[in-house]
Amino acid sequence: MRFKDQTVLVTGAGYGIGKVAALSFGREGAGVVLAARSEDKIEGVAEELRAMGAKALAVKTDVSSPEQVARLFERTRAEFGKLDVLVNNAGMAGPTALARDVSPADWEETIAVNLNGAFYCAREASAMMIEAKRGSIVNISSVGAIIGYALRTPYAASKAGMIGFNHALAAELGPYGIRVNVILPGPIEGERIGRVIAARAEARGQSLEEAKKYYTDPIALKRMPTEQEVADMILFLASDQASAVTAQAIHVDGGVWMK
Repeated sequence: MRFKDQTVLVTGAGYGIGKVAALSFGREGAGVVLAARSEDKIEGVAEELRAMGAKALAVKTDVSSPEQVARLFERTRAEFGKLDVLVNNAGMAGPTALARDVSPADWEETIAVNLNGAFYCAREASAMMIEAKRGSIVNISSVGAIIGYALRTPYAASKAGMIGFNHALAAELGPYGIRVNVILPGPIEGERIGRVIAARAEARGQSLEEAKKYYTDPIALKRMPTEQEVADMILFLASDQASAVTAQAIHVDGGVWMK
């Protein structure tokens, strides 16, 4: 019960890594705030948490809206009175297209959700954590931030920006006892990478198997990590076991190497 009596807020908590992390925090004793644009999905996760005896609050939130993010943290303060951990997981894949074919609207939406959303949430969370002189923020970037996946420029730019943001924020918040780290997952087994592979296959005129090999061939372990494996690293970084770990960018990618 590493998080007994702690409050954890997870964005993008309706499915995938966010859902698995939220349930894992609940099993470890935390009260969990769930945020996502899909109200039905986060309510479903909240019910799973309550069924295991954890306290849960689901708040429909578009993290690209600073007003909605402010309301999310107001609800968190009203319900729990504090915040110990923020997991900035909300994100979108963005378009799969050559950079010259990406529309300004698609570019701006991807940056707004993936990078601006992390900033808005961290801004609100840090104010609460400074009051307590403790806390942990775990940002979710991507190996795509540093490896050149073609056809994914908006996504890559947003996730690379998160790494720089992470390190600067860690320097700012360290004096208050607040730790800030970023995880770089590689392709993760699940429905989201399935959609990405299908979009790549269509854009390249490839079979699904050919498109999948583009992502799996460079992995040293020759398999995609699971959502639970990423969630396990999130919980480690958020826990007292990582009490001296901050300003780090940690890969959970099975060992991705450029071909």
